[in-house]
Amino acid sequence: MNVTKNISDEIAKLPIDTTFGYADLSILPKDFVTVAKALERLQKKGVIKKLSKGVFYKPKKTVFGELKPKEKEILNLYLFENDKRIAYVTGTYLFNQLNLTTQIPSVLKIASATKRIYINRETLRAKPVKSYVPVTERNYKFLEFLDALKDLNNIPDVNKESAIPIFLENLKKMAYEDLSKTKEFALVYPPRVRALLGALLEQLNDKINTGRLKNSLNPLTMYRYNLKDTELTTYQNWNII
Repeated sequence: MNVTKNISDEIAKLPIDTTFGYADLSILPKDFVTVAKALERLQKKGVIKKLSKGVFYKPKKTVFGELKPKEKEILNLYLFENDKRIAYVTGTYLFNQLNLTTQIPSVLKIASATKRIYINRETLRAKPVKSYVPVTERNYKFLEFLDALKDLNNIPDVNKESAIPIFLENLKKMAYEDLSKTKEFALVYPPRVRALLGALLEQLNDKINTGRLKNSLNPLTMYRYNLKDTELTTYQNWNII
């Protein structure tokens, strides 16, 4: 079986509406040119479409025409590099996913420590923000949670009485190791994040060790979150007003 038929058969087995690149195909270095020509022929036949340099997709055909990959598939082109996560979506889009707001932004925010990621592709637009630490598949969920604590005062139409139970529920689902990692990453976030995380952890379980968080804070600094009408009863222990 020749290289061209191998590639055609392999692509035929790929799911519709998902992206793929050269790294997803079984290619030997010596066959790269042959594969590139085979992919070019498949594009001309309409079997695959080119999304960006080196990235293709099998279009989903409907009565209304061909559909492009879902937004998540396109986003992954920017969130991963060489199959490793380097970024994550933050801001209002994230807070909507966490049920902290009903608003959906027209422009996403993408956090990365290594790249400034801009997207301007039809209905998908994004601008970069700097993440506090290098982003990996293992840590981005912790960073998302800490971003929500950091931006609580600025989340559009947020209801803080509803937000606190959401935060507590997220922490409750974390394993001990995950809680430790969240506390560790919080140390590089602004002091107000450490204060709010400490109050939440103390409310969740007063046996959780929050010593490093407490010791990292200036005992004379106050953190304005306006949480007196929420179920967070430990906020005053952390100089939160």
